[in-house]
Amino acid sequence: MGILAGKNVLVTGVLTDSSIAFHIARVAQEEGANVVLTSFGRAMSITKRISARLPQEAPVLELDVTNDEHLSNLAAAVKEHMPHLDGVVHSIGFAPEAALGGNFLNTEWPDVATAVHVSAYSLKSLTMACKPLFTAPTGASVVGLDFDAQVAWPKYDWMGVAKAALESTSRYLARDLGKENIRFNLVAAGPIRTMAAKSIPGFDEFETVWNSKSPLEWDVNDPVPAAQAAVALMSPFFTKTTGEIIHVDGGLHAIGG
Repeated sequence: MGILAGKNVLVTGVLTDSSIAFHIARVAQEEGANVVLTSFGRAMSITKRISARLPQEAPVLELDVTNDEHLSNLAAAVKEHMPHLDGVVHSIGFAPEAALGGNFLNTEWPDVATAVHVSAYSLKSLTMACKPLFTAPTGASVVGLDFDAQVAWPKYDWMGVAKAALESTSRYLARDLGKENIRFNLVAAGPIRTMAAKSIPGFDEFETVWNSKSPLEWDVNDPVPAAQAAVALMSPFFTKTTGEIIHVDGGLHAIGG
């Protein structure tokens, strides 16, 4: 039996089979979980096609986390496939081009607001949309994907600010929903060559940092270690861990300049 045997998990953000989210869904299924995915708009057809590459093809539900109607309908849509949820994966992030690439001092508020809304506030929105599907007393595990926001990274700009907001949001959710046994943790992964990474100007600079400084060898083409950490956080092995950031970055976060 796997560590998620009989668990029901919702995974957002699956767009390609190179994404961390795809491998979370895959590993979760291999560990015994039932999985549903979300996508929206033109990406829906892509996600459905990629879902067929999982060990068991997963249903794909429509969810734009900035759309109140989608959020209010999510619980009912999930119930068509499973009676409750034990785990939720937040793999959602977006910043307009003007908010990245070294343009920090010139970025206007509407672009900043979009980055924070989609990348940070959505953790709260997604949680509250799924909350009716969490069962007492077992609660649920919500896991988000992070990129360590302790320092200012080259070219990351307002997405770095949004990730800092994500980290803070996770801690406040852990505080307010812990009494219902709902736990919140983030996986801060090192740079992975995903579709999202390709949209970040200067991504190659991240690769250079990791290849030269991480104590463990880092592979920008391997999303599996981060996926395994997310699956472990949804398992019974981490029932008393919340408000935490688990670094899966080859140890770079612990090493000084």
